[in-house]
Amino acid sequence: MLSAGIVAMFVIPYAVILLGLTLTVISDTYISKTQKKLMLAVLILTAILIVQNVADYYLKNDMRIMLHRIVGVVGYSVRPAIIVLFCSILDNSKKRIIPWIAVAINAAVYLTAFYETKLISFNYSTINFAFVRGPLGYSCHIVSGLLIVYLCFSCILKFVNSKKEMILPLVSIILIIGAIFADTFLSVTDTFPVSILTITIIVSCIFYFLWIHMHLVYEHETEVKTEQRIKIMISQIQPHFLFNTIATFRALCKRDPDKAAVVAENFAQYLRQNLNSLNSENLIPFEKEIGHTKLYADIEMVRFENVRIEYDIKDTDFSLPPLTVQPIVENAIRHGVRIKKDGMISVSTEYLDHSHKIIIRDNGIGFDINEIDNFGENHIGIKNVKERIEKLCGGTMIIESAENSGTTVTICIPEKAAKK
Repeated sequence: MLSAGIVAMFVIPYAVILLGLTLTVISDTYISKTQKKLMLAVLILTAILIVQNVADYYLKNDMRIMLHRIVGVVGYSVRPAIIVLFCSILDNSKKRIIPWIAVAINAAVYLTAFYETKLISFNYSTINFAFVRGPLGYSCHIVSGLLIVYLCFSCILKFVNSKKEMILPLVSIILIIGAIFADTFLSVTDTFPVSILTITIIVSCIFYFLWIHMHLVYEHETEVKTEQRIKIMISQIQPHFLFNTIATFRALCKRDPDKAAVVAENFAQYLRQNLNSLNSENLIPFEKEIGHTKLYADIEMVRFENVRIEYDIKDTDFSLPPLTVQPIVENAIRHGVRIKKDGMISVSTEYLDHSHKIIIRDNGIGFDINEIDNFGENHIGIKNVKERIEKLCGGTMIIESAENSGTTVTICIPEKAAKK
């Protein structure tokens, strides 16, 4: 048996880790109250498990059978409860009644040791004090095994669409399974005061705390994407565009009903595709985006007969974020060419140097690109398009413009990203 000083060297580092993690959880203002309570419950049970390990280690040559029973019952009752708490941390929307019933049954089985039944035996021989199990002596192992399987499936089903979120929980599960086998078959607990399983649970506590914050980051990113898509919708369905289009449609109904019908159909498709883009998180085929752009352009050219748009599409075999080209064309019309006598916009694509390039040129009034951060509602969508191109497909957007010299916007989509 190790001396008290060496035992302290084994135990104190883990105790300090638990204490530090406990203080961190208590002072954390980002996690919810429920997650905080669950984490603190896990940390308390883990601390109890450390004390149980040390007590079990020192009682190896102790003849007081009752102490052995108390320590054994505590250890075998706490472990399954920790696994259920890990499940609740991953998804606290469920009460998990059945898993907790299994934990209670397991504890009840071990409590029978105090009544001298033969279901569970904590008796030690007088020669070497070896542990003797009853017929249900592996109750903790069976229940824990079933709960680990439950934890694993809960994790996979919960995060089937977000594989990155299941990495830390699954690594923790693998480590726990390995630790159970190590403690059961390698007799490590006979040598060290803290079992491998307890050490693994401490590591898992750190993993789950990190997971909570990773999940918060993921939720924040999801909210940002949702807000971004809403901003795109708002920017693309401006009130003035709605009113002007309706006014155009009304005027055409009297003098050119056939053309009015075409405008109405284009406008309906335009709105429908904008609504679809709000729910789209993935890249879309370029042909779909250019089709949407043409719908918008056709509507606007009915109002601005001085504006024409030319297309030179040489490359279509790639994908890009929705509402990428159309906002650039809209800005070109609204802030560039509609006041020109012969306003012209060209949209061209080409495949060059393992990249797909989209070039939108206009002969409008241009602007000072150094003031792009101060546009506010003017030049809607430019910053948003640039951010989405960079984040969703690692592309770039370069703007070249000067006052009274027109504007050129070059979008470059890498070949690998464009195939997503």
